[in-house]
Amino acid sequence: MAGSPLLLLRARVVLPIHRPPIADGGVVVSGQRIAAVGRWRALRSAFAGEVHELGDVVLLPGLVNAHCHLDYTHMVGLFPPQKRFCDWIKLITTEKAHWTFSDYAEAWLDGASMLLRSGTTTVADIEAVPELLPDVWTATPLRVLSFLEMTGVRSRREPELILREALEKIDALPAHRCSAALSPHAPYSTTRRLLQRTATFAGKRQLRVTTHVAESATEFEMFRHARGEMFEWLQRNERDMADCGRGSPVQHVAGAGLLGRNFLAAHVNCLAPGDAALLARRQASVVHCPRSHDYFKHPKFPYRALARAGVNICLGTDSLATVQKTPRQKVELNLFAEMRAFAKAQPRVPPEQIIRMATTNGARALGLRSQVGELRPKAFADLIALPFAGKPTDSYAAVVAHAGPLTAGMIDGDWTLAPRA
Repeated sequence: MAGSPLLLLRARVVLPIHRPPIADGGVVVSGQRIAAVGRWRALRSAFAGEVHELGDVVLLPGLVNAHCHLDYTHMVGLFPPQKRFCDWIKLITTEKAHWTFSDYAEAWLDGASMLLRSGTTTVADIEAVPELLPDVWTATPLRVLSFLEMTGVRSRREPELILREALEKIDALPAHRCSAALSPHAPYSTTRRLLQRTATFAGKRQLRVTTHVAESATEFEMFRHARGEMFEWLQRNERDMADCGRGSPVQHVAGAGLLGRNFLAAHVNCLAPGDAALLARRQASVVHCPRSHDYFKHPKFPYRALARAGVNICLGTDSLATVQKTPRQKVELNLFAEMRAFAKAQPRVPPEQIIRMATTNGARALGLRSQVGELRPKAFADLIALPFAGKPTDSYAAVVAHAGPLTAGMIDGDWTLAPRA
């Protein structure tokens, strides 16, 4: 950062997220980092460098997508919504059996391009095909935290072997802007031993962990009451069901030792009494994916209960396999679309809080607090600009409602979408 040529960006409004909007604001970029944020007049007198007048825009940090499946991008429109969650699992499992390595690679890269052009600069991606790494990392400027997916129920493989292979893959990856972590897929698709081993090694290695938890009512019924569609289906497939009937899915992962500040619970649509407090007490994060939630018609997302308990709630896109598509409709991975869907479903939540769910909250969940998701000195120079000609006080609502292209984008101080001269 020291000695790097400075880039001075001026905007009608700068939205740092952690502080109020700044009218006629600016951001000073030095190398990969932000050097200063403030009013343009003060910055212009204190710093000398290349100036970019961005004009009538709101300048804000790049969005943080806390849950995505990039390699499923080309599954868009393949699966009409099913009445039963287990039927959808069967459909996607059958479809995946026909896909080649190239299919997954092309889908991953296409999905990454969608995120980039729609404002995401950091993404937590579930890697069903870890062999894609690190090649796909080098093909995108995105900051990617790749969670290596682990299952084991169908394969009957030993948890220790599954985990060892994942850790060996992580150790073999080169140093990069991107990094890798662990993802036991879900309580129903893994064994308790795999969850326990993952918790132990993640703690020792200081790795992030994410798991799909309490996504559906039938998963909730399976674990809490040892009955229902999912319970009967997995029992027929010879899964050991001894871990069922002992509590909710949240309590199940807590009992395995997974809940902690390094843990991201994806979905969490069904809560038992005490679950929200348990998540908050262990400082775990929850990732909500509004369009995927609508696709499945899950029970209403328990935002109020989680927020009242103090849980860190983030937003993610999930995959395009779970976004409804009409024949004439083009859908993409887009965190702005998720913010709009959330605002529609939860109209009482202020736009300021919705934006935090797509920026600072996601950064905290991924262990990147003060590094991404906000504009402050020493943070990475990951930022985006959107057309905006209103008052600073209206900028939050305008960001949540945004549905068009970006004016500019930057990651690590390099333009991913250069502003017009």
